[in-house]
Amino acid sequence: MILYALEDAFLDTVRMLPFLLAAFLILEALEHYSNNYMNRLLGKVGKAGPLAGAVFGCIPQCGFSVAAANLYSGGVISLGTLLAVFLSTSDEAVLILLGHPGSGTVIGKLLLGKVLIGILFGYLADLLLRRKKEEKHIEDLCRSCGCSDHGGIVMPALRHTIRLGLYLLLFTFILNLLLEWIGTDALTAFLGKDTWFQPLITALIGLIPNCASSILITELYLAGGLSFASAMAGLCAGAGVGLAVLFRENRPMRENAGILALLYGISAVTGLVLEIFL
Repeated sequence: MILYALEDAFLDTVRMLPFLLAAFLILEALEHYSNNYMNRLLGKVGKAGPLAGAVFGCIPQCGFSVAAANLYSGGVISLGTLLAVFLSTSDEAVLILLGHPGSGTVIGKLLLGKVLIGILFGYLADLLLRRKKEEKHIEDLCRSCGCSDHGGIVMPALRHTIRLGLYLLLFTFILNLLLEWIGTDALTAFLGKDTWFQPLITALIGLIPNCASSILITELYLAGGLSFASAMAGLCAGAGVGLAVLFRENRPMRENAGILALLYGISAVTGLVLEIFL
């Protein structure tokens, strides 16, 4: 059973690697050649911040959530813009879905839904929770995004591909074992599929500040263990390492806890609403 689960996970991961490498090469090129421009633009968009943040955030990488956390910590962008980026951040979910034929409709619904959610709640946050922070220079706030750590795009893309491939291999292997030992029906029953509380669980999983959470949520969705509404709740909450950067850079700490609670609440409620109406 273990060998079968490992073999199946290995074959699934290998099939995705070309898609992942191609995507990371494009993303590394964008980040390498336009990251400073994007950071400056994000800091100057003013009232259009939530709109710009939601659009940039849906690009499948954690770089924008990291940049947004740094910019917010210095008072350059608003809370609404930060939330818009966090809510729309797609991380590795889209890249994983690209490796599965026939997922175009799901990807479209996922990206469109997350962008609209980011815009809506971003503007609501700016309207209801408006406040100012001390300004700093953007160059001083970008120290965590890693935009100057390398001089090319091929090696970073390969490292990202290998790292994500190992994550995929590990989680697919674990998921295969769970499905074999527990059974699909028992696993989905444990997660509460088609029940109102499943989005609450997946939103909690999404808060884990690592791409592992988005991988796990996406793989569970593809395996039939999560509804689309629950997957959306988890992926909206999944701001990647941006949350870790926020807690490290921003003060006071109670504000970070409030942002975390707000991100969870929005994601969980969104999942519950989608569960009812979809």
